[in-house]
Amino acid sequence: MQSKAQTVDDYIAELSPDRQETIAAVRKVILKNIDPAFQETMQYGMIGYSVPHSVYPTGYHCDPKQPLPFAGLASQKNHMSLYLCSAYNDTEFDSWIRNAFEKLGKKLDMGKCCIRFKKLSDLPLDVIAEAFRRVRCDQFVQRYETFLSEQRTTKSTTKKATKKATKATKKATKKRSTK
Repeated sequence: MQSKAQTVDDYIAELSPDRQETIAAVRKVILKNIDPAFQETMQYGMIGYSVPHSVYPTGYHCDPKQPLPFAGLASQKNHMSLYLCSAYNDTEFDSWIRNAFEKLGKKLDMGKCCIRFKKLSDLPLDVIAEAFRRVRCDQFVQRYETFLSEQRTTKSTTKKATKKATKATKKATKKRSTK
């Protein structure tokens, strides 16, 4: 559920007391360990950590008016979520975080970049701290640029192959119809 809160403090204040405590504790770990080049804001109805336009003027490719998202922290209906965008396009980081949870015997409920948890004890805070220490803002921007470049290349190659196949199909169809 997206919040309409304008500030992080307002967001936390609208949560139930147990969620306030949990989100505040995770936020404290993030703020202590995140590269100061990132900014904390309200983004997409949750607490967001992003690359400010002053550092990356291009912004987020899906919505250039938005700063480039790096992480998010949210209270959802049935769980809380920690979004780590660095896990989305970095298989090494993704493997590291999965292994770190496994080594601690913690069950990891994670999609492509979203770690879902119901209580603070579900989240090994030392692993979360290390996850934020591992990625500097400049590294994240570089990986993001590489990811976008690879996506453009893949789309271009796919588009060319599709166009070529369509042309070949039309040619074959025309040849059959003239027989």
